[in-house]
Amino acid sequence: MTSSQTPQPDPDQGVILAPRIWLPLAVIALGVAALLLTVWLALVVSLFGLFLLIQSQILRLQFTTDALLVWRGATVLRRFPYSEWLTWSLFWGPVPVLFYFREQRSIHFLPVLFDATSLREELNRHVSAP
Repeated sequence: MTSSQTPQPDPDQGVILAPRIWLPLAVIALGVAALLLTVWLALVVSLFGLFLLIQSQILRLQFTTDALLVWRGATVLRRFPYSEWLTWSLFWGPVPVLFYFREQRSIHFLPVLFDATSLREELNRHVSAP
């Protein structure tokens, strides 16, 4: 590898979920709608939607053989070994917006900024179904 190449998640090492921007865009739309109530609420909600939009473009989830990896660019931010998972769930059934999972020592909530169908398939493949 040359110095100009940046290491990225390797698709040969596991499935990398495609980003989906519908949730951030929906939050931004709620922020715009909140203009009917108050400018401050609209600003806060819209900024949160913008934050989620940026995160959807920066972060990647990768399912390897033994762990879920959270990538930001070329850096692995977190590693969640499947052996420590107790349960998981996607909230709001047909329109999942929140991904919950519990490990032996901690609980995690993540907005669904990725393809929810692929997320569910990979969870079923790597972790016991809830």
